[in-house]
Amino acid sequence: MNKKNVKDIDLKNKKVLVRVDFNVPLDENLNITSDKRIIAAVPTIEYLLEQNAAIILMSHLGRPKGEFVEKMSLKPVAKRLQEIFKDRKIIMADDCIGEKVESLAKNLKSGEILLLENLRFYKEEEKNDPFFAKKLASLGEIFVEDAFGAVHRAHASTEGITKYLPSIAGLLVEKELEYLGNSVNNPKRPFLAILGGAKVSDKINVIENLLKKVDSLIIGGAMAYTFLKAEGKNIGASRVEEDKIDLAKDLLKKAKDKGIKILLPLDHVCAKEFKEDAESFITDDCNITDSSLMALDIGPKTIEMYRNEILKSKTIVNNGPMGVFEFKKFATGTIEVSKALAEATRLGAITVVGGGDSASAVKKAGVDKLVSHVSTGGGASLEFLEGKALPGVVSLLDK
Repeated sequence: MNKKNVKDIDLKNKKVLVRVDFNVPLDENLNITSDKRIIAAVPTIEYLLEQNAAIILMSHLGRPKGEFVEKMSLKPVAKRLQEIFKDRKIIMADDCIGEKVESLAKNLKSGEILLLENLRFYKEEEKNDPFFAKKLASLGEIFVEDAFGAVHRAHASTEGITKYLPSIAGLLVEKELEYLGNSVNNPKRPFLAILGGAKVSDKINVIENLLKKVDSLIIGGAMAYTFLKAEGKNIGASRVEEDKIDLAKDLLKKAKDKGIKILLPLDHVCAKEFKEDAESFITDDCNITDSSLMALDIGPKTIEMYRNEILKSKTIVNNGPMGVFEFKKFATGTIEVSKALAEATRLGAITVVGGGDSASAVKKAGVDKLVSHVSTGGGASLEFLEGKALPGVVSLLDK
């Protein structure tokens, strides 16, 4: 997807409307507990300031469902932005459309930053209402899409607005498309995908799409047990999607016919209860013969096999954890796979980690700065891996 970005057009002294993803976590006192998403938008904002643009930022926060909800206001974000851009004037609007906002936008000077209030205080945002999109568009001269975490949704501020303004990618969206796009569509080989998480049903389309592209595929997390059962293995009390066993058989056959190696766990860390402090047992092989035991992580033999496969690969895409990594006792597999990704990067591989749980996992392993790229959009990166078009990207100007 070769889309124009902020460096491809003249933005000097222009009024630029930027869709950012400031959907940050807040504690009960409305303090931001992670400003990662705000920091991710800084390069685009700094570039626009260098161009002496007047900047209007817009974002959603949480799910207010079209109502004004005070605890989902973007005021804490305005405060954080002012700390980051100390010598700039950050103006916080108390709405995102209407006469007062129009007046603020009209009087905004070059080098100033205006932050609009939560877009989702209007139900028209998620409905992609054209009238609402047009009202937003009327505030600026150029639209910059820099909210990768929201580009898979056709909302008024991500897709609707592009019908009314020249629309280009910000530096974050550009970087995401470059890493994800090159990894999936133009990979250095061998190309390995690592998929984890709870359900096969969440990743069917990803697996189908990646089987056209990868050389090998690692499967971990609870979804591995549907595949193991499809192979006739004993999986004890492990989580399984009974209605997806035939599909798993089909996918295994498809991979075999194409000569694609699918790696499944060789051993497991099991427990009788789904609990942080549950007593754990390691199986001798891939069978869990005790029907009271459920697998909660991959075992040491599996870690070694997955690590070897990672270190042999030149492009690696990782989406999903290997076990119940929110429990320290069952996080070893996920953390060791994350460390292997960092090692592969050091050896010259391109390593791309999907957002959401995968991003949390590399951070927990302390290697989030040691892989090539950690995506800021869980849902968007997943849909990209499925081969789906991203509405907020498709509608941008082509180079």
